[in-house]
Amino acid sequence: MLRRFLLPMLALGLLSAANPAPAAEPPPGILVLKAERRLELRRGDRVVKTYRIGLGNTPAGAKQRQGDGRTPEGTFYVCVKNPKSKYHLSLGLSYPTPADAARGLRDGLVTRAQHDAILAAHKNHTTPPWNTALGGEVFIHGNGSGSDWTLGCVALDDADMTELYALVEKGTPVEIRP
Repeated sequence: MLRRFLLPMLALGLLSAANPAPAAEPPPGILVLKAERRLELRRGDRVVKTYRIGLGNTPAGAKQRQGDGRTPEGTFYVCVKNPKSKYHLSLGLSYPTPADAARGLRDGLVTRAQHDAILAAHKNHTTPPWNTALGGEVFIHGNGSGSDWTLGCVALDDADMTELYALVEKGTPVEIRP
């Protein structure tokens, strides 16, 4: 397992063979640029690696509700790492956010209990409820980046997903921009 983690880090220049200990630098973060169909693995302001992506089948605009085919926009964190995903490997994102919960409560899409559960999950940095009318189970996963084919996820080619999965831990911040 350690080897699976260290080899991609060596390949990306995050470690050197002479000095295998990671340098004291910021932890990784992910930036998704929807319009550019690009995911960047970043350390602070430095782009470590760029990956081509596919999005939801209705890529323009932010996710509003279950089944709209849109990829959400905003700031999230990786709340789940799934090594047995049907889409190769996957990183679950903390959608819906507290802002989505507020909108959902205002628009009658979630109950007060669901709203409160979403807020509690974010406060505790755990997985928010994914079974509301706002939608959920938004992942970064494999199975191909050649088109916008997902139901709202971010898709990478399998080899890229293998690399990213090895470099990212639960809690990693993810920003998705239009």
